[in-house]
Amino acid sequence: MSSRARWLLGLLLVAALVTVAVNLSEWRNFASLVRQAQPLWLLAALILQLSTYLSLALSWREVLDAGDARRLSLKRLLRIALSKLFADQALPTAGMGGNVLLVDQLRAIGASKGTAMAVLLVSIRGYYAAYLVFAVASLLLLWLHGHASPLLVGVVTTFILVALAIPALALWLKERGSKPLPPLLERFGPIRQLLESVAQAPAKLMADRRLLLRVSLYNGLVFAADSLTLYTCVKALGVDLTLSTALIALVLASIVVTLGPIPFGLGSFEATGTSMLHLLGVPLEAALSGVFLFRFLTLWLPLLPGFLQLRRLAHGRARSDTR
Repeated sequence: MSSRARWLLGLLLVAALVTVAVNLSEWRNFASLVRQAQPLWLLAALILQLSTYLSLALSWREVLDAGDARRLSLKRLLRIALSKLFADQALPTAGMGGNVLLVDQLRAIGASKGTAMAVLLVSIRGYYAAYLVFAVASLLLLWLHGHASPLLVGVVTTFILVALAIPALALWLKERGSKPLPPLLERFGPIRQLLESVAQAPAKLMADRRLLLRVSLYNGLVFAADSLTLYTCVKALGVDLTLSTALIALVLASIVVTLGPIPFGLGSFEATGTSMLHLLGVPLEAALSGVFLFRFLTLWLPLLPGFLQLRRLAHGRARSDTR
């Protein structure tokens, strides 16, 4: 494992421990929420969240199958999906937190370096393509609801620029390949290593539009499942709302977390999601409880297995490095 990956992994583990210690009271609050919730709606929410990990793993396997002859285990990909979603939450940084570790984990289970890098680059494009569609859809729905204020339009517009810039940067890095860097940048080893790795991604995978479409659709399923999860969490508390309300709240809260630097999006997601639900007609107490229930299922519940998977990765790679 590279020194950069070790540094990021350590930061993720520290962020997880600190966050759990600071928010132990929220776990106790969850017990009272569960007692109020309707079991069938909670079961539906759990199933929807499990489907997000499956969708992400299947999107990676699309690229892996197109690049490597040997099919990698879906079980292993699911483990990586769990740790990546955890890493993305711990270090949001425009949704890029887990990407530093993704290539290393894929290579550890048998993917070639070029194909693993292609998984990263195609996934970035597919993720932001799906995210962009849902952001635009949310903006249109806000306009139909009569709540497209300048502030909300500005937030979504800022994100749209980010959603266009990051995939464009990934493509530029690939097109640039291994061309010589300017003397000033040549001194920075991590930048040089990144460009050398990106250049190894097979051109045929990067140019495959049907592959990109399939990966985008799988990422779209993740956003759809998360929106439905928020919907079922509020419904579990006996409160009615529309699917469009849940989608708007989920996407706007996710955008705020994506653009912000706060680990796990603590506070920013809850505040934005609750405000949007209440703005669109959900009673304030139900909105806050529904968002908290959603956060438990999407963040706190996977926290321990995601943490353990990252530790397992660190110990496994440390052993291999000492051989």
